[in-house]
Amino acid sequence: MGLDHVRIVLVEPAGPMNVGSTARVMKNFGFHHLVLVNPQCDPLSVEAKRMAVHAQDLLESAITVATLPEALQECTRAIATIGRVRDWETPLENPRAALPWLLEEGTQQTALVFGREDRGLSNEELNYAQRFVFVPTSSSYPSLNLATTVAICCYELAQSVELHLTDKVDKAISEQAPLKVIEAYYQHLESLLLKIGYLYPQTAASRMEKFRQIYNRAELKTSEVAMLRGILRQVEWAIKRSDSENL
Repeated sequence: MGLDHVRIVLVEPAGPMNVGSTARVMKNFGFHHLVLVNPQCDPLSVEAKRMAVHAQDLLESAITVATLPEALQECTRAIATIGRVRDWETPLENPRAALPWLLEEGTQQTALVFGREDRGLSNEELNYAQRFVFVPTSSSYPSLNLATTVAICCYELAQSVELHLTDKVDKAISEQAPLKVIEAYYQHLESLLLKIGYLYPQTAASRMEKFRQIYNRAELKTSEVAMLRGILRQVEWAIKRSDSENL
């Protein structure tokens, strides 16, 4: 799950400053692929580069195509943004709910499509997307700037990736340790306790049974076993250091 396969597609952008600002917010949130459909401005103009600031490389690497179908070539999923509520049978979704669909594992190239500043996407262009998002705004001033809409959507997608990674880390930390991991710890512990004289070979098995019972009740997690083994390694290091100093 990542952002490398997500294309940001602008259809006939008219304002070079919007294109430059789009490149900037893309770089802010880790996006790399900008596609411009029949741009009505020069995406490498002074105004565009000024607004892009340190994202001028995204402007220079942007792909320009003549039509939206060209921009969506090789994409398996596409979400279109709609700037205003219209008579549309397909339900409009909140970006936070819909956009993670572009990032699901197993997906190939995907696209997030933005329309023209003045009139958005045509009905024909909307037919190329499978889902549609609408950014809810205040009724007193509902119109959003193109680059602002891009920023909101890029932020939500980046947050989805961050939450996914956090969930994976939390799961790894909280999962119960496999038996082979715990068994390796028991062998390590027994070896060290024999070395320091806490255990004797003739009684080691019965004593280790007690340790096993204690740890089994604790239902050790993988991260906890790693911590315990770290303690054992540190004790072994301290013993070796002490022995070398006494020579």
